[in-house]
Amino acid sequence: MKQLETKILESGKVIGDDILKVDAFLNHQIDPVLMAGVGKAFATAFKDMGVTRILTLESSGIAPAVMTGLEMGVPVVFGRKSKSLTLTDGLYTAEVRSYTKQTVNEIAVSKNFIEKDDVILIIDDFLANGQAALGLKSLVDQAGAKIAGIGIVIEKTFQPGRALLVDQGMKMVSLARIEKFEEGRVIFAPADI
Repeated sequence: MKQLETKILESGKVIGDDILKVDAFLNHQIDPVLMAGVGKAFATAFKDMGVTRILTLESSGIAPAVMTGLEMGVPVVFGRKSKSLTLTDGLYTAEVRSYTKQTVNEIAVSKNFIEKDDVILIIDDFLANGQAALGLKSLVDQAGAKIAGIGIVIEKTFQPGRALLVDQGMKMVSLARIEKFEEGRVIFAPADI
């Protein structure tokens, strides 16, 4: 998605050899026009899959997931990383290791919001090692629901996430694919759409 790649080049900041900071438009401040484009792209890519719900992880996945849900006309559910007083019983849970934060979180979704007859589209902001997507897949599997596919806003192709997910037979669509960081610059691989 050229609009996304342009925004990454204009506002993204490369940190070290493997981190891209995109807090100017995706995971701290949100560019709603860009996210609307992201939602349209995912809705088009997965339009014939019978999606009934979208599942993401708080908090950076919420904006692209909501825009996709708006385009598809389906509800959006997000896995919570922390417990609340109102989210205690009847949960699907999974452990997820954060690549950038180097922490492990137990994510949870109420069993009321994923049902066995659902067809779930998983949306995530980044794909690096695939742990967040695998954690979300685990929640769907626990419910006995079907996965339509996984939509990734930004994928780092030099890390093993895609291989883990594709090996499990999942359809994947990444809107921006990064081949490498070179001297503080982003070098893109061809995107899926």
